[in-house]
Amino acid sequence: MTDTTQEEARILAWLGERKQAMIDLLREMVDTDSGSYDKAGVDRAGQVLARFHEANGLSVEIVPDARYGDAVKAHLPNPTANDQRPVLLLGHRDTVFPEGEPTRRPFTIRDGRAYGPGVADMKAGLVIEAFVAAAFAANGGLKAPLMMLTTSDEEIASPSSRPVIEAAARECRCVFNAEPSRLPTGTDYGRDHKQSITSGRKGGVFMRAEFVGKAAHSGANYEKGVSAIVDLGHKIPRLQGLTDLQAGVTVNVGLIGGGQTVNTVAPSAWCEIDLRYKTPAQRAELVEAIRTIVETPVVEGTSARLIIKGEFYPLEQTPDSLLLYDTYREAAAGLGIAVTAEYTGGCADSGFTAAQGCPTLCSVGPIGGMAHTPDEFLEVESIVPAAQTLALAVMRTAARME
Repeated sequence: MTDTTQEEARILAWLGERKQAMIDLLREMVDTDSGSYDKAGVDRAGQVLARFHEANGLSVEIVPDARYGDAVKAHLPNPTANDQRPVLLLGHRDTVFPEGEPTRRPFTIRDGRAYGPGVADMKAGLVIEAFVAAAFAANGGLKAPLMMLTTSDEEIASPSSRPVIEAAARECRCVFNAEPSRLPTGTDYGRDHKQSITSGRKGGVFMRAEFVGKAAHSGANYEKGVSAIVDLGHKIPRLQGLTDLQAGVTVNVGLIGGGQTVNTVAPSAWCEIDLRYKTPAQRAELVEAIRTIVETPVVEGTSARLIIKGEFYPLEQTPDSLLLYDTYREAAAGLGIAVTAEYTGGCADSGFTAAQGCPTLCSVGPIGGMAHTPDEFLEVESIVPAAQTLALAVMRTAARME
């Protein structure tokens, strides 16, 4: 460990003594069912964090939502700070898994790895953020106000949380989003002290196309029918053909359905489309191209419409976000960890904060992998170093921006 102040050393020591407490909170979070559409479950997971915050000296504010889970804000003020804009610790507590998944696959640790629904994406990130906030509260605060915002619906493109996130970004000085970090390609956690965070993310638009035809008996009156399925079928290759890997664009028809019965010409059909792109300039052109393909009939007599269900903005590097990265990388180096950054096609709420002009650094959570699968894992020994690195980066950023 190199060149830490007494204040920093105190925070590092406080966090270093709480590995088991972090694991205990992580176990409680993972074993609390919180699929995105399960409002009651997501709210229970939010209350786990709210109780932790209150027990550790932070004030809690609940931002209610009637359909999805409530947002949970925790505040650690600093009334003497010259700049009253908080540092924001951001994260989501919802998972992609069906109801009952924690009962089927409860939190377990095997061979140095923790398993369970959402263990890496991103309940471990919430745990380290909560402990970093608690460390500051227990050791005299931070040179800036601090806010931790935990949302409920990131895995479905944040339909209720997006305005809450954007409003928080407009009032904050910078954002650390604790999505899971990764091992660089070709490294092993037990051997190498390396970590990879996110340098940028693609934007994503999630769409549903609905097709209307005309029903008819497929044997007796075939010629009187108009097949919505056939119209959709002709359009799938054209939609997929918009993919341009060199430009960073992918279009994926990931779900399809339709029809009435096997002996009926299909009066309806639908598909869901995932668009990923790199720059905001690409979005409008691609959405219009998709809309034109969907809504221009191939089979005479059909009609169709395109609906945007949700979207994420791209996370692009800026000079200010690069300063955050340099601060984080130097903090990690002082702890003996070599940090690199990699671009990813995955989306996250960090795109919303960056789009508001708030400097944002993403994937500063503990090291994990295989998200959204039954094999999702977290490297247990990365929990404390991730918390310590985040704490140092927050302290140094707050001091630099004061």
